[in-house]
Amino acid sequence: MYLKRLALTNFKNYELNELEFSPKINCFVGNNGVGKTNILDAIHYLSLTKSFFNNIDSSSIRHGEDYFIIQGTFVRENEEDQIYCAFQKQKQKLLKRNGKEYQKLSDHVGRFPVVMISPADSALITEGSEDRRKFMNKIISQYSAEYLDSVLRYSKALQQRNKLLKDINSAGSNDNDILSVWDAQLVKYGSLIYKERDVLINELIPVFQEYYSLISSGKESVRLVYKSHLADGNFTEALLNSINKDRYLEYTTVGIHKDDLHLEMNDFSVKLLGSQGQQKSYLVALKLAKFDYIKRKAGFSPILLLDDIFDKFDAERVEQIIKLVGNHRFGQIFITDTHQNRLQEILASHKTDYKLFRIAENGKVEVAMNGIAVK
Repeated sequence: MYLKRLALTNFKNYELNELEFSPKINCFVGNNGVGKTNILDAIHYLSLTKSFFNNIDSSSIRHGEDYFIIQGTFVRENEEDQIYCAFQKQKQKLLKRNGKEYQKLSDHVGRFPVVMISPADSALITEGSEDRRKFMNKIISQYSAEYLDSVLRYSKALQQRNKLLKDINSAGSNDNDILSVWDAQLVKYGSLIYKERDVLINELIPVFQEYYSLISSGKESVRLVYKSHLADGNFTEALLNSINKDRYLEYTTVGIHKDDLHLEMNDFSVKLLGSQGQQKSYLVALKLAKFDYIKRKAGFSPILLLDDIFDKFDAERVEQIIKLVGNHRFGQIFITDTHQNRLQEILASHKTDYKLFRIAENGKVEVAMNGIAVK
């Protein structure tokens, strides 16, 4: 699978732009702030119906306008799919495939999978457990519609249960029968979510460790540890045992919405032990493992988006990453960088189709190199 064409209207800093891509490697060079990352984010929108960086769609509209449009042509097994994504202020997002509107945006997720590696991934290490739960959700949702539906239904049931806890507390009532209705929903969908997350992490670990070893030349040992209330016993009993605490606090204190993924290096938290370079290697390895996992589940390679990942890496780790992304196990790749010479060296490292685009300060995009890279 690959993205053949992308057209942007009023998307972030682009008023009008249309690009034709190589099915293999596409590189974008230019100074910071010219819009390199915005092109990768537009591709993310076409795949997952939302920005990688911000859940507020209006923030992606070009300044002074009230709508944006992203259009793209995906190719898989010689068949083309035309995707149209539009958002206007005060209106619902519109998504079409081959001219037919989706009734639910979630029906689109997983058709054209992508994996994004970005400096923003540092939130997985530095921020709270919500970011790590989203990481797991984004992987599984790209191959399991049932999982995505369960996450949405669990979230709705959790909101209703929390609202009921506040209402019960303010009214001074003791109506546990209604709570049991929402408990049943949490148990039904939460159990499926836990099972899928547990399988994911167990299967992800060896691939992740292999990638980290390749990037770091085996200098550190790393692991992932999945923590969940559901691993400790019966979810129904846990909800019943926590009812007094939940009523006092007015929110649900146990469940998969409290899950976390511990990121460890040499048996300590990578946040505490890892240097900046080690943490970045950790995240790149984790995302490449995500790529392999989705590829195995989908049966074809996702699109790989590499946003400014070479910044702050030493030469040895950059070389290892270049060797990895140049491997034929990957399909179409998009790379951004501020250094054109560095990307030209990447293109020269293996023989493949490529395009290199240069982005000017005014957002104008031009093809700087196009052809076959040879050693």
